[in-house]
Amino acid sequence: MSFPINEIEFKRNAVEPVVCIKAGLELVKTNYWLFVAMVFLVTISGVVPFGLLLAPMMCGLYLTLFRARRGQPIEFGNLFEGFNYFGDAVIAALLHIIPILVIIVPVYIIFYVGLFAAIGLSQISGNGPNPAALIGFLVMILVIWLMVMVVVIVISVVFIFAYPLIVDRRLSGLNAVKLSIRAGWANFWRLLGMMLLCGLLVFVGALFCYVGAFFVAPIMYGALASAYEQVFGLGQPSPNIPPAPPSFA
Repeated sequence: MSFPINEIEFKRNAVEPVVCIKAGLELVKTNYWLFVAMVFLVTISGVVPFGLLLAPMMCGLYLTLFRARRGQPIEFGNLFEGFNYFGDAVIAALLHIIPILVIIVPVYIIFYVGLFAAIGLSQISGNGPNPAALIGFLVMILVIWLMVMVVVIVISVVFIFAYPLIVDRRLSGLNAVKLSIRAGWANFWRLLGMMLLCGLLVFVGALFCYVGAFFVAPIMYGALASAYEQVFGLGQPSPNIPPAPPSFA
């Protein structure tokens, strides 16, 4: 059963970062190694472009987390149930990825064109590279990259509820992104704080030969699922039937 987007209420400034992380740990600890295996597979699925595997597997991961939260039995195969939401998941992923690519690709082009142009001009003049001009160019690129990173972070924060909304409220990909943006803005600074704390946990884990990141990542996803519950609450479990075809309506 899908939920009309206008009937789904959400709370503002409801996310409590530390509480979410603690709740995330409680959520995954009983089936910790199962979630480690799931997160590992979700992570390596990201090598396929445009979220064709990552997006449905993210849906499967959240589906499993919500089942665990409701006290329902879970198994590794639940991860692949996310493919029941394949169309909507990929639509949501594209709506996330395309704006970021539109921002990042021109910056890469500007960087390399500017760099090669500076090298070419220095060779033509025969005076060698101009240190002041090179430093100025690098400072400009650094400022641009910092601005890009801020925009990417904002996009990622407001997108954070899209996959949970698809599996929990059975929204279309477009409607899930729309509602996620609204709820994300309403909880922006608290969500940002939680993401920074989770990022710190993953960074510390990555210091241990990178493999450690996989051991703390389940807590991060558990925290995100808990943040979703704080903002939206959990919907009623839906019957095990295929969702409606993806729609842009």
